[in-house]
Amino acid sequence: MDARMHLSDAHASQLRHDGERMAVAVETLGLLADRTRLTLLRRLGEGEADVTTLTGACGASRTSVSQHLARLRLAGLVTTHKDGRRVIYQLRHGHLRRLVDEALNVADHQLRHLPPHD
Repeated sequence: MDARMHLSDAHASQLRHDGERMAVAVETLGLLADRTRLTLLRRLGEGEADVTTLTGACGASRTSVSQHLARLRLAGLVTTHKDGRRVIYQLRHGHLRRLVDEALNVADHQLRHLPPHD
């Protein structure tokens, strides 16, 4: 096999990886593009919580909150553990908390007409 073919295979593999990565990123951002889910993730960024606490934090019905949490859990963005009979939710990783924070920072800049910065 010559070097060009090897590089071509490596390039194709990288493109596939980039495509998969973009697809997952788009799915993640799509899940954040909902007021209730964004509110839930923002609250979970402060620490783990049960459905009752999360319902109070976002003002949606318990049924709605449970359905949104199920979507977030299926997507792998939140995890759960039991505390007696209660199900406790938490963010899967800190990247998600930072992503939510940055989205809210962008909103602050737009709403307050703040100058851009690096």
